[in-house]
Amino acid sequence: MSGNFLNTPIEYLKGVGPQKADLLKKELRIFNYNDLLTFYPFRYVDRTKFYKIKEINADLPYVQLRGKIVSTEFVGTKRTKRFVAMFSDGTGVLELVWFQGAKWVSERIKPHMSNEYVIFGKPTAFNGKFNIAHPEIDPVSEENTLLASALQAVYNSTERLKVRGLDTKGIARLQKLLVAQLKNNIPETLSNSIKERFQLISREEAIRQIHLPKNPEALKYAQFRLKFDELFFIQLKLLRQKGLREKNVRGNVFSKVGDYFNNFFNHHLPFELTGAQKRVIKEIRLDMGSGRQMNRLVQGDVGSGKTLVALMNMLIALDNGFQTCLMAPTEILANQHYETISELLKPLNITVGLLTGSTRTKARRILHEQLQNGNMQILIGTHALLEDVVQFKNIGLVVIDEQHRFGVAQRAKMWAKNIIAPHVLIMSATPIPRTLAMTLYGDLDVSVIDEMPPGRKPIQTVHRFDSNRMRVFGFMKEQIELGRQIYIVYPLIKESEKMDYKDLMDGYESVVRAFPQPTYQVSIVHGQMKADAKEYEMQRFVKRETQIMVATTVIEVGVNVPNASVMVIESAERFGLSQLHQLRGRVGRGADQSYCILMTGNKLGPDSKLRMETMCRTNDGFEIADVDLKLRGPGDMAGTMQSGELDLNIADLSKDAPILHAARNMVIELLSEDPELQNPENANIAYHFSMMGRAMTNWSRIS
Repeated sequence: MSGNFLNTPIEYLKGVGPQKADLLKKELRIFNYNDLLTFYPFRYVDRTKFYKIKEINADLPYVQLRGKIVSTEFVGTKRTKRFVAMFSDGTGVLELVWFQGAKWVSERIKPHMSNEYVIFGKPTAFNGKFNIAHPEIDPVSEENTLLASALQAVYNSTERLKVRGLDTKGIARLQKLLVAQLKNNIPETLSNSIKERFQLISREEAIRQIHLPKNPEALKYAQFRLKFDELFFIQLKLLRQKGLREKNVRGNVFSKVGDYFNNFFNHHLPFELTGAQKRVIKEIRLDMGSGRQMNRLVQGDVGSGKTLVALMNMLIALDNGFQTCLMAPTEILANQHYETISELLKPLNITVGLLTGSTRTKARRILHEQLQNGNMQILIGTHALLEDVVQFKNIGLVVIDEQHRFGVAQRAKMWAKNIIAPHVLIMSATPIPRTLAMTLYGDLDVSVIDEMPPGRKPIQTVHRFDSNRMRVFGFMKEQIELGRQIYIVYPLIKESEKMDYKDLMDGYESVVRAFPQPTYQVSIVHGQMKADAKEYEMQRFVKRETQIMVATTVIEVGVNVPNASVMVIESAERFGLSQLHQLRGRVGRGADQSYCILMTGNKLGPDSKLRMETMCRTNDGFEIADVDLKLRGPGDMAGTMQSGELDLNIADLSKDAPILHAARNMVIELLSEDPELQNPENANIAYHFSMMGRAMTNWSRIS
């Protein structure tokens, strides 16, 4: 019965009908009763309190008032016409204003001393008086003075829905009608023992209280139950995938650490490994010797030595007779890895190849041949490595740099290049808060390099307003005199490419004026340049022929110039925190003290202020990622990190870490006792899990 009830098409709900149903489907993806019930409120309004007009101040978010309409009038001409009602409760007078739907409202409001109304809305101060634009207004009745003692749910809506009466109030009305029909129609999804352990109310009661909470306490229990459900089933999906892979996907056993590794470790290390690097190398070695296919994510800030860790594990693959490859998201980065690794391995006589979109046909032919006969030991490249024509003799380890640029399907393509799936090592310089890593990459093992190599001086970060530009130019000249080089980066936001290009060119011209030839040389790099022109300008900077590189964010993943010690970020308020942190990581690669200067306009909103303060306060990528998560929310961050989406319906990873940990630990325990979910006590879990897999609901797009 319950399944049929929840699958009932939304048009069958009283008050919906075919036209509104079409809108609900298009605007909110609500197709059936289940979709509506799981369309949760995003906040609640306390309708228990009635304010007096004299108590109103501009800091109050919403107020509820009770009083009378003294007078009404239409103000303004045709285009700016608005309906204004003067409202009084005996302690003062307040203006109510309607710009839209004015005619409809005017017909329903009658100024009369015997008519009392309940008003609800956000007060705004204007010319020393308060007004409320587009308030909710209802004649006083027993229902809205007595039943107003409940918390009122507020729902997201859209302009098109509002026009058809489906604003937050209209959606709340539908929820109320539907919730009234819940009589054992919501199937339980968890076992009794889990419910008892976490003192969870039934799922049906949670759905009832989330839409029509009796009181704040009941709402708290409902939210906890539904958040726990959501995070529990996400973790169940990820950890079951991981368990099945560990059970079913064999991995090559790298049983020995041989000459390549030992020779490099003992004689050719560029610097002493940090404790964190040693720990992570050991974790990877254990994985690759276990007989299971490794899937490990290595996280570490820019400059923490991830590439060296990857390289040392690539040498273990070679010691065991296997080939290995490293896949980077851009040609610039692939070239950089190729140069770094070739240089480091020169004394060991190891064959290293490079394959990108720019590789010529003749060179490709030789490369393919060497790969297939096993002479090519290490191949470095871009997406070009995924092409079917790229065939290895026996690939044993795949290293992927910056996971968020490569989706799961692409990872799977690499697996198919060997009879036994190669080990997969993913490197990410985007520190991810632990809660988000567990949810996005819950099917991977995670290692963290949380120490910087010795001798690295922390980058000094300062925030300067545009009005201080001359002082900043003076500082740049001092640094150039000391033999340093400087990046100046401009934002690049797709929607406003013309404006961005203009900003960049205006900026470039003012830099050239302030730093004239022949004393100074300035490079410029942006997305509209041809690849060879870009490469030419980059190389001039690398060879120290130019002291200043003016660029858009193409520099974010790119050249490693140890001599560049100053990063100036223009319009820093237009960048996200993680991007600011990534850009800052482009300097500080040499022994000199490095600086990052964040330039902004004089007027900053609270979020921009917090971003600037955070950047100036800390160099710790994980701390920065936590602040970023709180500011941007998990959906935005997930979008920049991988091709999947993180569609959480009710849980909030920046606030619900304790629930996530509890849910994950519960899943680990459950799967260790009943990996196939065959225990009768877990029947609800198994059924719900299979239904979710079949429905491919939103959360299942994470992988």
